This record gives sequence, C-alpha cells and structure tokens, in this order.
Amino acid sequence: VDLAAQLAEQTPEHSLTLMDKGFYALGLLHHWQTSGQEKHWLIPLKKDAQYKVVQKLGKGDELVELKVSPQARRKWDSVPEILTARLVSKEVNEKTVCILTSMSDPLRYPKADIVDLYSHRWEIEHGFREMKQHLLNNELTLRSRKPELVEQELWGVVLAYNLLRFMMTQMAYSLKGVEPYQIGFKQASLYLTAQLSILPAVAPGKLPKILTEIIHMAESFVLPGRRKRHYPRAVKKKPQRYALRLPSKA
Repeated sequence: VDLAAQLAEQTPEHSLTLMDKGFYALGLLHHWQTSGQEKHWLIPLKKDAQYKVVQKLGKGDELVELKVSPQARRKWDSVPEILTARLVSKEVNEKTVCILTSMSDPLRYPKADIVDLYSHRWEIEHGFREMKQHLLNNELTLRSRKPELVEQELWGVVLAYNLLRFMMTQMAYSLKGVEPYQIGFKQASLYLTAQLSILPAVAPGKLPKILTEIIHMAESFVLPGRRKRHYPRAVKKKPQRYALRLPSKA
C-alpha cells in the first residue's frame, strides 16, 4: 500500500485506476483521488466492510459513507473521518459482486459501463503473459547479464509490445464493435512483425498503402467471444514428492 501511494503523483489526471482487493485502504483511496483532478479508482468492496447508504442511485447502485479508522487518519494526512464513495452491486453466477468506486456521478459514469470495465480487470495480466510467452519465448531469464543491459532489454520488450499493440488497436477500431483485446496477439504479432520488418526497404511513398493493407487484415485476427466458465475455479494441487498410496479396500 505504501509503495502504491507513491504512484499516485505519477498517475495522469482524468484517469481511472483498477485496484486489486489487496490495496483496500481508505487512506490510500482518498490520497489517490485527491492527488490530482479526477484521478478515479475502482476496487472490490472489502468483505464485511461497514458502510452507511446515503443515497439510492438505482438498483444495485448507491452512494455510501465509510468510516475511516483512527489509525488510518494518523497515517494519512488530511484524510477525513468519513469517505463517500459509490457502491455498485451485480449478480454474477449467483454471487453478488460489490464494487466500490470514486466515480459518483451516475450520468457521466453509468453502472453498466462500470460493471463491464471491471470484468476486464485481468487484461493487464494477459499482457504480461503475451510478453513472456511470445516476445521472450518463455525463457526463464533474460539474455543480458549486466544490470544496465537488463534494464535496456526490458525497455526494448515493453517498447516492442506497445508498438505491436498500437497496431492491433488500429486494426480493432477499423472494425465495428471490436475492442483491442479481441485481436489475437499470437497470430497478429507474427503477421505484424513480418510486415513491419520490411518497411525499412520500402520507398516512403508506399508506406501509407502498406499500412492500410495491414489494417485491412484485421478481421483475420478477431478472436471468438470468450466462453463462460463451465467448472468452478480451482487451485492446482501441489506436486507431491512421493507417490500417494491409495487406501486399501476392505
């Protein structure tokens, strides 16, 4: 939480930060939203959190007040005794999901948009996986051995990934109703890498035509809709050092 607080100043204004439940600290949330203009946050409501409803905005949508503990007020400067936030609730797979956010205006921030955005909170993890599996070929270590070269290599991977994702974003927005995360990274990155690698040998006057042709290939890389989970989420069983012995039948 203390390290996350240091990022508040670096976060751009008029932005939204999706936080994991491990960052649930009212002092941090207040610090985040007051560190600039419209620095919003969104986080799952802590289990058994105590709050008071002050205004009903709609079904499963209300403004609430949360009491800040004395310990948090001592730790965080200028944090008030009461933090007002918006609580959005929705039934997902017969379970009630409660989301807390600083976006309190229901006209500017409709409930449906908040719920939809929260459902894509793991997309950043997919980005890490794409860099590790496809750009680094699942290597356990980087090629560089010196600290300054490791930093340079990491920046190179991030730069390459963002350039590829930028092109995929252009491809997605060229199609109606397609979001960037719906473009399959593996196949699209292979295609884009092959096409972009020949650009240095192409006459400048032909670049717009080639880029247009690349964008027109977008439909070939659109992923099908994500299927719903058929089985409950389960933790993998830890490998045993010795073979398990089954109980003998009586």
